[in-house]
Amino acid sequence: MKRMSLWLSLTTILLGSLAGFAGTLIKVDGSSTVFPITEAVAEEFQKAESGQVNVTVGISGTGGGFKKFCAGEIDLSDASRPIKPSEFALCGKNAVDYIELPVAYDGLAVVVNKANTWVDQLTVAELNKMWAPEATGKVTKWNQIRTSFPNKPIVLFGPGTDSGTFDYFTEAINGKSGASRTDFTPSEDDNILVQGVSSEIGGLGYFGVAYYEENKDKLKVVPIVPEGAAKGVEPTYDNVKDAVYQPLSRPLFIYVNKASAKKPEVKRFIEFYLKNGGQLAKEVGYIALPDTAYDLAAKRFAKGVTGSVFGGHGATVGVKIEDLLAKEK
Repeated sequence: MKRMSLWLSLTTILLGSLAGFAGTLIKVDGSSTVFPITEAVAEEFQKAESGQVNVTVGISGTGGGFKKFCAGEIDLSDASRPIKPSEFALCGKNAVDYIELPVAYDGLAVVVNKANTWVDQLTVAELNKMWAPEATGKVTKWNQIRTSFPNKPIVLFGPGTDSGTFDYFTEAINGKSGASRTDFTPSEDDNILVQGVSSEIGGLGYFGVAYYEENKDKLKVVPIVPEGAAKGVEPTYDNVKDAVYQPLSRPLFIYVNKASAKKPEVKRFIEFYLKNGGQLAKEVGYIALPDTAYDLAAKRFAKGVTGSVFGGHGATVGVKIEDLLAKEK
């Protein structure tokens, strides 16, 4: 009888703690790269909350997510690069204050068709020759990249212009965010890019390493030669974590509307995200931040610190997020 009374008491407490959340909705949109992490976190959070909170996670690209976020339409924005000046201005115009939180590291995988036998590695200069704006309509064959390559067409696939991956890649390879040749097949859906490269023997594309890991049987990853090195490096877990895979390693983020953060269900979701996001990021193919970075991010959220540690400048190459957070502290 005592056990039954105790069980009823605990049940009443639990239901009472969840009652305020019943039927609530947390809206997330943005990066297709960050999507698998946030989706995994959302699923586990909803289980932990016994289904009392619904979390919807959309994929409209980092830029598309920021448009909705800065218009006050969503609670969180997934981003595969820091917020850039035009988005910073839009949020300011609409009085949307935001809290920037890093959630994982990612390496951009450069991939070719599985049947491609000639590419062993590529330098940053060769990627630039392939993707620079001036290559449009002119650099169309593999032997234009390296004379030892065959006289075969290059068929390029890449993220669309609303993608943070597009912004980061163009900054890292072409020296300016958004600077790219235009005659490639773009998509905000990384699965479409996978399909494109895997269907063209001369295909090449780039996207977050998790999508390569999911499609190893269809694709071949290309080692990238860092500046000043002789040998290419693959985007393995350790190479990205230790910043050896350069210049295509980057941090990933969520941005939280500060007004939304005051809602108890959003606060609980973010706390759950920062506590469990590292492990869940690993499970879906990404690289967890050091524990110190999650601790610093949790303190940043608890204090309600707004703004970007990157100063609102957008894609930034070759930085460690924990170093920036530590400086802020």
